[in-house]
Amino acid sequence: MNQFRMNVMVCGGTGCMASDSDKVIQNFEKLIKEYEYDKEVQIVKTGCFGFCEQGPIVKIEPDNVFYVRVHPEDVEEIVKEHIIKGRKVDRLLYQEPIKHEKIEQHKKMPFYKKQLRIALRNCGLINPEDIYEYIAFGGYEALGKVITSMTPMEVIETVKKSGLRGRGGGGFPTGLKWEYTRKFDSNTKYIICNADEGDPGAFMDRSILEGDPHSVIEAMAIGGYAIGAEEGIVYIRAEYPLAIERLSIAIRQARELGLLGKNIFGSDFHFNIRLKYGAGAFVCGEETALINSVEGKRGEPRNKPPYPAEKGYWDRPTCVNNVETFANIPPIILKGSDWFSSIGTENSKGTKVFALAGKVNNVGLVEVPMGTTLREIIYDVGGGIVGNHKFKAVQTGGPSGGVITEKDLDTPIDYEHLMEIGSMMGSGGMIVMDETNCMVNIAKFYLEFIMEESCGRCTPCRIGTKRLHEFLSKITKGKATMEDLDALKQLSYMIKDGSLCGLGQTAPNPVLSTLEYFWDEYLAHVKDKHCPTGECKVLAKYSISKEKCVGCTACAKVCPVDCISGKVKETHVIDQSRCIKCGACFDACNFNAVIKP
Repeated sequence: MNQFRMNVMVCGGTGCMASDSDKVIQNFEKLIKEYEYDKEVQIVKTGCFGFCEQGPIVKIEPDNVFYVRVHPEDVEEIVKEHIIKGRKVDRLLYQEPIKHEKIEQHKKMPFYKKQLRIALRNCGLINPEDIYEYIAFGGYEALGKVITSMTPMEVIETVKKSGLRGRGGGGFPTGLKWEYTRKFDSNTKYIICNADEGDPGAFMDRSILEGDPHSVIEAMAIGGYAIGAEEGIVYIRAEYPLAIERLSIAIRQARELGLLGKNIFGSDFHFNIRLKYGAGAFVCGEETALINSVEGKRGEPRNKPPYPAEKGYWDRPTCVNNVETFANIPPIILKGSDWFSSIGTENSKGTKVFALAGKVNNVGLVEVPMGTTLREIIYDVGGGIVGNHKFKAVQTGGPSGGVITEKDLDTPIDYEHLMEIGSMMGSGGMIVMDETNCMVNIAKFYLEFIMEESCGRCTPCRIGTKRLHEFLSKITKGKATMEDLDALKQLSYMIKDGSLCGLGQTAPNPVLSTLEYFWDEYLAHVKDKHCPTGECKVLAKYSISKEKCVGCTACAKVCPVDCISGKVKETHVIDQSRCIKCGACFDACNFNAVIKP
């Protein structure tokens, strides 16, 4: 086996792959071979490093140098300067945006400083397609420990004492769910991994499966041992081809080494895993809807009780956990429940992975201890708001959550505190909005998604979400009345109280939270027939300031309908009857002369 003096770690996550990281890898492999360094330097395709805003990312070990935004044409310079001559390529180092300092080690970057990676511990560190790299970092030691030295109840007690709660959104105690499933007698039981990540802007589970699939396989086997199941099912959306590919490779490798199959670690424990593809239905985040889909039925929730722990997949005791929940299990087994429970808050232990997106400088995957504040995530980890705009709100919990304003930015992030301020943890989506976002339009966006994703089983959700969306559309077009606003709020509470499952019960949250915190924007749309941000184009009205316009003609040149008139060095005018409110003039003006509503 070759002992390489240097490892070139290249991000192979979906985000970086979309930015040509596969070509970066190909160029490295080609040049390393051409320069005859292929016996000394290894090129490793890893999972996601998390810092998606700066991808594609290349990290060189053992030098611990972190290059960002590496394009295929940059590879030759890295090879010649860094790998051959030992000189860092400064222009590809991360530049801190405030002090403009170049930072070569990722742990010194503000994005990583406050992170604690447990679920993401191996992502960006190992080749996810090589089981031996996972084993080299302690992989399958937890499974070996469980099978050879712990009883199923000891495993369950360890998970219970750790305080781990389900990371899929509900936050139910994981150990308690395992205990419930174990206590029901049955010759056949199942453990299911929910990898059907459906929130807009969420990519936590996908990144774990792409970067560290063996951690989920190992955890499912541990869970199977604890509850008495011999079969595991990963329910994964078909739109995740890279995650499916790497998970399939990992399952095959685990079988080949006897870590799945019969008599694992020489015991009488048998366990296998298979994949079931989903169509990406948001409602299948609800466990009984997911089970229906796995059975080949329409993905809609069942009446509870009985709960899946008693009658789940084919009426057998079934335990459903999501990807991130499983990813925490092996380190809990190896390091102990006290270690895990020492992280986080009183009722929310450990860390949480968030997909930080929207109007924030550092878009990416963030894992922080529970109790970290929203302000720390948005400003310290996220680097603040894009373009120095003013923060307006952050939506946590995806379509099921609510908006959080500046007054609550110092709220510690955990299950209870987020519920107290009208939002929720959800699976971990975190969308940041600035002053240019219209909150009525944001509510309409989420309701459109929820309306499309409703399974249609119960009337409050099926019809109610459609009516909510119609009201919001009416408001954004300037056709609503004050009576419509009253009806919007009343209908929201009816849907919340009358829906069958969590999708419908939380569907009105974006409406109710924006009504509470941004009532003035609703009033502007309804009373003044005006959208304060200009996002609702029907209500937008662009104009040109006489004081600021210098007559440069830039706005007239980009107008697609030629509705701007004026001579060079004279004030220009917009013909409102012809203006299509596209905003091209606003973007083109360098003198802030075009006024956006």
